This record gives sequence, structure tokens and C-alpha cells, in this order.
Amino acid sequence: MTPNSNHTSRRWLDSATHHHWLTREGLALLDFHRQARLASGGFAALDGNGRIFEGAGADTMITGRMAHSYALAALQGVPGAAALAEHAIRALSGVLRDERHGGWFEADPATTEDHTKQCYLHHFVALGAATATHAGIPGAAELLEDVVGVIETRFWSSNEQAFVESYDRDWRNLADYRGGNSNMHGVELCLALADVRSEPLWLDRALAIVERLIHRHAADRDYRILEHFHGDWSEWPDYNADQPDDGFYPYGATPGHGFEWSRLMLHLEAALEARGRAAPGWLFSDAAALFDASLRDGWASDGSPGLVYTVDWQGRPHSRRRRHWTHAEALAAAAAFLQRTGDAHYEKWYRQFWDFIDTTFIDRARGGWYQELDSQLSIDPNEGDVKPDLYHAYQATLLPRLPLAPNLALAVKKL
Repeated sequence: MTPNSNHTSRRWLDSATHHHWLTREGLALLDFHRQARLASGGFAALDGNGRIFEGAGADTMITGRMAHSYALAALQGVPGAAALAEHAIRALSGVLRDERHGGWFEADPATTEDHTKQCYLHHFVALGAATATHAGIPGAAELLEDVVGVIETRFWSSNEQAFVESYDRDWRNLADYRGGNSNMHGVELCLALADVRSEPLWLDRALAIVERLIHRHAADRDYRILEHFHGDWSEWPDYNADQPDDGFYPYGATPGHGFEWSRLMLHLEAALEARGRAAPGWLFSDAAALFDASLRDGWASDGSPGLVYTVDWQGRPHSRRRRHWTHAEALAAAAAFLQRTGDAHYEKWYRQFWDFIDTTFIDRARGGWYQELDSQLSIDPNEGDVKPDLYHAYQATLLPRLPLAPNLALAVKKL
């Protein structure tokens, strides 16, 4: 991996001041999101002022992400973080788990009627458990064994070489749908499990998923990622055509996911090479093409600053919302490509993404980051004043300072 000759003489990634800024911002985020802890167990979404919504119960995705984030903080040596991670692990092992049929609910069953078993959620239970296991959090290793067993037997399809999407509560009916988002986070989980459990087979699974979703499908669509498929993996490009703003299943292509996929592909390349394995040449070339396509389609494509949420299949802006996570993933991807190539193109965008986040998303008056803004960069009235997500923002303060391999949980102790 020889750096491109087009490099900058003074990179932010080499600046002690920039590293200090990242550390400070990460600690501020951790402090703000401590308020999401429920005394009854687990974590819930916060409003813009950092308060839990009245009557809210534990949320599985949030709790899994909190287990992951506070376990990372514990590995860094942040006081109190281990206790918060353990609080999340207890909820994931208890109230959020289906004791009768196995697997995990979307949320505390006392506060939700949705009892389907969703692959996406199980990946975050496993990611939280994996990171917490490496951090030595009590109960995490047992939880990890449990959830990996469910993922292996229910969600990983050896015939399809990909993850299936969802079942009903008792696992009798598998949804006739396959999803790119759950498989993308499946790649993230595979990278974590390969290192935390020392099981290289997860890298083979990650590579198979990337080959299907990106090398086969996205490459044929000018690197706009198709995320919706029928159960036989035939393309479903008009899925949710009337719901462009859906938070998990929107119509069209999502530039933020293009950035996220591109970064994960660089981690996968590095993980393979770290084990003495040759990565296919298309892995990097497709990743670079994804980054450029996401930038082309996403950045200020509606005439306003920032990344649009979705575009249609011709690259025209569809949902013009500005979501914090798309920008966090864009800067993390730029940092990864800067490490991989040394190219000044990525340095420019790494700085620009952070500058935009600094002036637009960081709420210095109340703490945390604004999560959902409209195209005019005001709080989106359809989403409200909410701050439920620590995971994307906190990782954005860590990833630029870490190597592409090993995985976050192993690498973060060096900070």
C-alpha cells in the first residue's frame, strides 16, 4: 500500500491538536449520552435536551450500540464506562431477550407490539457483546455465545452466502425480503467477530456479502447501492417508492451507506492482508468508486450544503434531509482512504466534513449532536428534536486515529 504522491505536507491525522480535539469531542458525547440509561435496565432515546422521553422503555438497537460504545470507552480508560457497558449487557441478556423462543425483541416487550426477529437488531446485540467481551465486561462472553448461535442458525444463509432479514416471533415464517442495510452491518459484525473470536471464516462471509451487494449489483448501477431485494435476491428498486424518508428502508440509494460500505471494504482489505491473504483487486477499486459516487450524488446535490439522505436511480436528490450519521460515516471513510492512499483529495474532504459537522450538527448549547435536520439545516419537524444515537458520532472521533486493522475493539486500547 504505497501512498499516492499527491499527499499533503501537514495532515490533520498527524496533528496532535486534532487528536486532542477528537478526544475532547468523544468524551463530550460519552458524557451526554450517559443520560440515556434507564434505571429499569437498558438505554432509551433522548430528546434534544438529553432527557428520556416519558414512558420510554429500553430499545434494543440503542442498548446494543451503547454496550459497544461504552465498552470501547472502557478500553480507553474512561471512568464509569465499564459500568454503563455492563448495564447494557444485563438488559440485552434479560428484558430484551425472548426467553421463550430465543432471539431479541426490537424493544422491551412491555412497550412495543413488534415482536419480529430482525437481523439488523441481532447484529447490534452481537457487536455490543463482542466489544464488551474484549473489554472484560461481566456477562458479555455468555451473551456473545448466545447471539452468535442465533445468528449462525437463523440469519446466516450458507446457500445465499448472505444474511436473511427477519422472522416472526417463533421463527416459523421468514420474510420474503433481503436487505442491504442489515448485510452492511453484517460485514461490520463479521470484521469484529473475526478478531474478537479469532475466527477468520467471518472474513470469508464478509467478502461474499461485499461481492454480492457491491461488486455485482452496485457496480452495475454506477455505484448507487441497491438495498432492497426479493427473497430470491432479485432486485427490488421501487421498494418503498412512496417512503423516501424511511429511517431504515428508504427508496433509492443512500450516499451515507455508500461511504459506510467503502470504509468497511478498506477494513476488510486490511484484515485479509493482515492474515497473509491476498485481497481481490476489485475490493479497493470498488470502494474508491463508491466513495466518489457517494460524494457526487450526495454533497450539496440539491444546492444546499451537506449530504442529502437519498437519491433516485438517476442520482437526483430524493430525500433532502441532512442526517448526522451520513456525515459521520463520510468523514470516517475519508480518513480511511487517506490512510490507505495518502491522497490529498481525501484530506480535503476529511476536513470539509468535520468543518460542516462542527458548524451544523454539534449542539454546544445543550450537548450532543443534532441528529435529523431538514434541507435548510433546521430541526426536521417530522422527526422532532431528538438525539438517540451515540454510536455513529462517537466512532467518528475514534476511527481517524486507528489503523484499518485490527478491529476497533482491539485497536482502541492504543489511543
